[in-house]
Amino acid sequence: MRRSSRLLESTALLVISILCLVIIFIKEDIRPKKPSNHFQINRRESTYQNRPQKPTSESAGVSTWGHCERNESAANVSGFSSLPVHIQDFLFYRHCRHFPMLLDVPDKCGGPHKSADVFLLLVIKSSPANYDRHEVLRKTWAKERLQNGVWIHRIFLSGTTGTGFEKRKLNKLLRLENREHNDILQWDFNDSFFNLTLKQILFLEWMDKNCRQARFLLNGDDDIFANTDNMVDYLQSLKDNNGDKHLFAGHLIRYVGPIRESGSKYYVPVQVQESDSYPPYCGGGGFLLSGNTAMVIYKMTHTIPILPIDDVYMGMCLEKAGLGPESHFGVRTAGLHVPSQNVDTYDPCYYREIILVHRFLPHQIYIMWHGIHEPNLRCSNSQGSL
Repeated sequence: MRRSSRLLESTALLVISILCLVIIFIKEDIRPKKPSNHFQINRRESTYQNRPQKPTSESAGVSTWGHCERNESAANVSGFSSLPVHIQDFLFYRHCRHFPMLLDVPDKCGGPHKSADVFLLLVIKSSPANYDRHEVLRKTWAKERLQNGVWIHRIFLSGTTGTGFEKRKLNKLLRLENREHNDILQWDFNDSFFNLTLKQILFLEWMDKNCRQARFLLNGDDDIFANTDNMVDYLQSLKDNNGDKHLFAGHLIRYVGPIRESGSKYYVPVQVQESDSYPPYCGGGGFLLSGNTAMVIYKMTHTIPILPIDDVYMGMCLEKAGLGPESHFGVRTAGLHVPSQNVDTYDPCYYREIILVHRFLPHQIYIMWHGIHEPNLRCSNSQGSL
C-alpha cells in the first residue's frame, strides 16, 4: 500500500509539472514578441527625415542639423499649380541649406591651418552609385600625388539616392569607399540635378571650416577627362597669384538666359528666376578657381537665393562680388571638336595639350590617361593645336 501511494504521488507531481510547462509555453506563443534590434534599426532608418541623430561608429564627430520644414507660402506664387512637381518641390524647400552630414573627412587638407600645403584640390561632384567612376579617377587624373613639387588632393561630393533598402546599400557602399580612401563628403539630401547648387554651397561651407587655405580648386563632374599635369603647369605659371587672388576660368558662357521650355532639363520658370538674362558664367562640367575666389563665392551665397542651375549660380555670386569669370582655351566642357571624320576622335594626341574635356565614360578616361602618358607618343603639330 505504501509503495502504491508513493507511486500515485509521484505520478500526480509529474502530471502537474507537465501541465505547468504546457501553460508556460502557450503563454509565450500568445504574448506579442518584441521586434529584434535589427528590425528596429531598419525601421528607424526608413523613417529618418533629416532629424539630428546620435553619432554612430561610422559618423562619430560628423555634424548634423535639424529637419527643415517646407515653406507652405510657396504655393501662393502665381501659376504654382501648373509647375512640374520637381519645381514645386524646389520652391517648397529652396530655403533649406543645412542637412545631416553622413560622411566627413575633416583632415583631408591636414587641418585648417595646414591647408595651404594643398596646391590643387580636385572637387568632384558625383553620386552614390558611381563607384566605377570613383575607382577610375583615383587611378588616373585624380590620383593624389606630388606633381611638379606641389600636392594634389581630391574629394568627392555626394548626396543620397533611392529609398529604403536601396538607399542604405548605396550609403554603405560610400562608407566602405571612404573607409579605404578617405575622400568622400556626403550629406543626407536627394542627389538630383536641381540640388547641384545645394551641393556646391555645402562643400564651400565645409571648405571654410576645414580647407580654407587651399591654393586652387578644380570643380568638376565625375565624367570629365582632366589633364591635371597641364593644370598644375598652368596654375604655376600665373603671375603674382598663388591662390590668394581672384581666378575663375573655364568655358565662358555669355549673353544667355533661363530656358523657359518646360520639357528641357534646364527649364527655369519665372517663378524661380524672373530675369530673362544670366550673368557671365563658366560651364559647370569643370572650371578652375583660386581658394580666394572660392571663399568670396561662399560669402555671397549667404545673401543670394538658391538657383537650381549651379554653374549660373556661381556666376551670380561672382557678379555680386564685383568679379567675373574668364575663358580658358584648354577647358572644353562642350566637348572637343576634331575637324575630320576620318580620324580617331579619341586619339591621345588631341588631348595632350588640353586641361579638361566633358563627357567621358570610365574606360575612355582610363585609356586616355595612359595614352597621353605613353613615352613613345608621336603627334603632328595639327593634332596638338585644336
